[in-house]
Order: sequence, then C-alpha cells, then structure tokens
Amino acid sequence: MPERENERCFRELCSGKPILYGVRPAGEVLAILSESRTLLHAGPPITVDRLCGPVRGALECAIVYEKWAKSYEAAGQMLERGEVRIEPTHHHHFVGPVAGVVSPSMWVFCVKNENDENWAYSPLNEGMGRALRFGAQGEDVLKKLGFLGQVVGPVLAEAVQRSGGINLKRIMQKALEMGDECHNRHEGARLLFLAELLPHSLNVPHPSTALREVCKFIAGHYYFFVNLSMAACKAMTDAMGTIPGSSLVTVMARNGTDFGIRVAGTGDRWFTAPCQRIEGVCFTGYTNADGNPDLGDSSVTETAGLGAFAMAAAPAISKYIGGTPADLTRQTLEMYQITEGEHPDFRIPALDYRGTPTGIDIRKVASTGITPIINTSISHKQAGIGQIGAGRTRAPLSCFQEPVAALDEVGSGELRTTFNYSPSCRGVAS
Repeated sequence: MPERENERCFRELCSGKPILYGVRPAGEVLAILSESRTLLHAGPPITVDRLCGPVRGALECAIVYEKWAKSYEAAGQMLERGEVRIEPTHHHHFVGPVAGVVSPSMWVFCVKNENDENWAYSPLNEGMGRALRFGAQGEDVLKKLGFLGQVVGPVLAEAVQRSGGINLKRIMQKALEMGDECHNRHEGARLLFLAELLPHSLNVPHPSTALREVCKFIAGHYYFFVNLSMAACKAMTDAMGTIPGSSLVTVMARNGTDFGIRVAGTGDRWFTAPCQRIEGVCFTGYTNADGNPDLGDSSVTETAGLGAFAMAAAPAISKYIGGTPADLTRQTLEMYQITEGEHPDFRIPALDYRGTPTGIDIRKVASTGITPIINTSISHKQAGIGQIGAGRTRAPLSCFQEPVAALDEVGSGELRTTFNYSPSCRGVAS
C-alpha cells in the first residue's frame, strides 16, 4: 500500500542525524572533479545552449578561478566547445545555492547522516554582495573565493576535525526557536554554529590573525549557515532512497531554466517544467522584472520540512522576502495539506510547537492544486551582475502531475530502499 511506503519514507527522512565531520576541497571528495575538467551546477540536467544568465556567469567565473581560461570570454568559449563538462550537483550527493556551481578547488562541507551512513556535500558560502553563486564575475568575486580557499577552509577543517563532529540537526532545531527558518534566515543558526566551533578553534595551528578573520566572517555573514543547512537536508532527504510505490518527493531543485523533482517511487528520474518567476523585495535600482526565474538547490530545505515550510517560525523574514508575518504563517499552514506529516524534531513555537509540514506528497499536490512554496533569492537575469533581491515562488504544478502517472505505471512492487551513491564520492578520511 502507498500509505505504508510513504510512512517508511517519512520515517527515514525525519530520523536523519546529519553531522558535520569535515571541510575539504571538492576535488578530494569527488573524483571526476579532479580527474577531468568538470563543474557541477544546481538543478536538473541541462545543456550549455539552454543555460540561464547567472548559471552561465558562475560557470565562466569558476573556469577562470580554476585557471582553465584567462578571461570570461575564453571560459564561455570552452563551455560552447564542450571542453568543460557540466553535471548536476544532485547526481553526486552535492547541493549548491543559487547557480550551485562547484569546481575542484572550492572547499566543501562534508556531512554524514549517522542513521544511514550516507554523505552529502555543499560548498562554503562566499558571503553577501557580489558572489559567484549569483552569477557575478570580477576580481572582487575571485578574491572572495581565494579567501575561502586559503583562509576559511583550512581553519574550519582543523577545527571541525578537533570537534569530532558537529550535530547540525540540533543547531537547526534550536534555530527554529530563535526565529530562523533555515533557508533565507540564519541569524540564530550561524551564531549557534560559531559557539560550537570556537572551543575547538582555539588550539588550531594557524596564525591568530586567520582565526580572527574566520570568526569575524562567520559572525558577520548573514548567509553563512545556509550551505550547512542545505548539506544537512541533502543528507536527510537522500536517506529516503528509492521506495517503489512511495509518492514522496526526494529532490526539488532549479537551474534557472528548468524546475525538477525526483520521487522516491520513481528513483533517479527527473520530472521538469519551466522555472517560475520570483516575487519579492529588490535592491534599490532593480525590479522583479530584472530577475532570473527561480534557481538553486536550496529548495532542499523545503523538501526536508524547513525553509518556506517553516516560515511561521520566522516572522522577521517578511522584511527580507516580502509579505507580512500573517502571510507567512498562512502559507506554512497551507503546506500541511500537501505533506505526509509533521516533523517530530523541527517544531514551530508560534504554532504551539507543532512539527513543520514535512514529506511533500505528489498525489496531494496533484489533487489539491496546492504547490510547494519556496523562499529564494533573486539573481539578475544577465550573467556577471549577481543578486538583486529576495522573495518567494511556487513550484510548477506539472512537475507533480506527471510523476503521478509514472508512479502508477511503476507499481508498488516489493518494499525496499536503495541508495545510488556515486562510487567516486569519498566521504571524509578518518
């Protein structure tokens, strides 16, 4: 029965225990990044000719950062000629915000789900302002990447190793009680993470100036924790595996051109539709019309029952993404109609500690017409410019209607769980 299979999927998702065990260069974690000129990108698969502006801009910037090309124009030509391979992050248990581009020299968080022994990875976040993840280009963007690689990555790697592992789920639980929703708001989460990290940083064998720079960077960087939240949610959602007959969503991601989902009952198959426009609050000088349609892997937070699904816990975020606290609460309540259940650990104080709506069910989405709401940032549609605001959007309904028919064709079969891990993902060496 689908109910049994969905219950199994829901338990796997909610029982996940994501622990940060390492920080390493991506090329050390994923073999294809170090063995060939390959870059990862957010969302479902896409060909170079269909890339949106910010993803193309980020890929070109990554090529220059890796010194595969000396100019952004030359980098674009390499993409056009197929000299650089591009693959979705989700095909390798990675996630990345906005453009989601990962290159071999970029440092990544290495998170293990202790309950299912699976790993997930996400690059370090560059900070606010112009950044590669938003498709920006320039010396200032390359300088930020260099700072992450030369200073932040090595210091964090040593501190995390000395910690023996940092429980990210526990931090996210507490952050919900502090007014975060763990997608676009991380005021509490990043400070809780810093409090966990500091005792282990004091004996790190790096210059004291480096430690001060890293602590200052984390404390003052609004978005620092989002990449940790994403890796944690990826580790939990991957644990759902493939369960024939289950109608719960395991992946929800966007590349700025296509919105795609994967469903437990249909395994690795993607179901896609055009990305939706974003309505939100833009920076001075820009309007929503300047923005690219929705993009990024950060909707993994909503897939795990956080982000927009937990907005009732984060009323202050309304000033950043638009709407009112009452609007956000109403939209969180709406999500209970399309989910399997309430998360036993992620709870919303304003709703009398009710668990967040968790486990998106394609059948409920298709029957009600209610689509998942997603908190997101807004990138300029042209390559090289970067972020211009933040807001909310909806997943396209057709993404959820098509897999219902596909699921009926597959049939429930024997209840089982499988993980299709990339054999080149190496985890963290002990």
